[in-house]
Amino acid sequence: MLKFIARRFLNYLVLVFIATSLAYILGSLTLDPRARYEGHNPPIPAAVIHENLQQRNADPATPVLQRYGHWLKGVVHGDFGTQIVGEDKVSTEIGRRAGVSLRLLFFGTVFGAVGGVLLGVFGAVRQRKPSDVAGTVVSYVLLASPTVVVIIVVQTLFVWLYHKGGSAWLFPATGEYNSNLHGLAFWANRLKRLVMPTLVLGLFGVSFFSRYQRSAMLDVLGSDFLRTARAKGLTRQKALFKHGVRTALIPIVTFFAYSFGLLLTGSIFVENLFGWHGMGEYLVSSVQSHDVNAVAGVACFTAVLVLLSGLLSDILYAALDPRVRSK
Repeated sequence: MLKFIARRFLNYLVLVFIATSLAYILGSLTLDPRARYEGHNPPIPAAVIHENLQQRNADPATPVLQRYGHWLKGVVHGDFGTQIVGEDKVSTEIGRRAGVSLRLLFFGTVFGAVGGVLLGVFGAVRQRKPSDVAGTVVSYVLLASPTVVVIIVVQTLFVWLYHKGGSAWLFPATGEYNSNLHGLAFWANRLKRLVMPTLVLGLFGVSFFSRYQRSAMLDVLGSDFLRTARAKGLTRQKALFKHGVRTALIPIVTFFAYSFGLLLTGSIFVENLFGWHGMGEYLVSSVQSHDVNAVAGVACFTAVLVLLSGLLSDILYAALDPRVRSK
C-alpha cells in the first residue's frame, strides 16, 4: 500500500512540474507586462520600464526559455518572483490568500459531497417518486444556472429570512471578517460571513454529486451481491448501507477528491462577488495586470491541490475497495 501511494505521489509530482511550467511559458507568451506601464501621464521612461521588468524577470525582450530558467531556479528555493504591481513577493501573497480559499473550498466541498451523496442515495432508493423527480429538477436547474444568478438568489433568500425572522438571519453578504470586532464577537461574525459563499459552492456540489451518486446507486440496486445479502437474512436497509452504498461510493471517490482541487476555478466568481480576497480573486487580478509570475504561482498552487486530492482519492479508493489494498 505504501509503495502504491509513493509511486502515485511521484507521478503526481511530475504532473505538477509540467502543469506549472506550461502555465509559466504560456503566460509569458500571451501576457504583456509592459502594458502595465503604458498610458501614464507623463509617460514612464523606457529605461525605467526596462529596469523594472528586468528586476521582476518579466521583460518580453528576454527570451522565454531564459526567463523560465531563472524563474525555475527561484521556485526550487520557494521564490515565485516579484509581482508586477508593488514590491511584494508572489509567495508572500499566496501565503496570505491560500488560507482564505482553502477554508472556503473545504467547507464548500464537504457540504456539497455529503449533501450530494445523501440526495443521490435517497433519489435512487425512491426512483421516479415525487421526491426523486423534485431533486432531479432542482439539480439540473442549479447546474444550468450561472454562478452570479445563484449568488443573487441566495442573498435574496437570506434578506427575506431576515425580514421574516429577525436579526438571527442577518448574515453579512460581503467581506471575510469585520476588523472592528474583537474576541468571540469577531469569530462569530466570521462564521456568519462564511455561510453564504459556502452555501453557494455547496449547492453546485450537491447538484453534481447527487447525479453521479444516484446513477451509481441505481446500478448497485440491481446487482447480484445485494440480492445475495438479502437472501442471507439482512434487512433491506442494512443491505443497502452495508454493501450497496459502500460499493456505489467507489466511483464517486475520485470525483470527490479532485473536486476539492478543481473547485478553485469555480470559486473565482464567489470570491469576487462576496469580497473574499482569496486565490480566485488573485488569479483574475493577475491576468488583468499581465503578471506572469503571479499566474504561474496560482497555477502551481492549484496543481498542488490536485496532487493532494489525487493522493486522497487513492487512499479513499483503497479503503473502500479491498482489491486495491491486495495489489
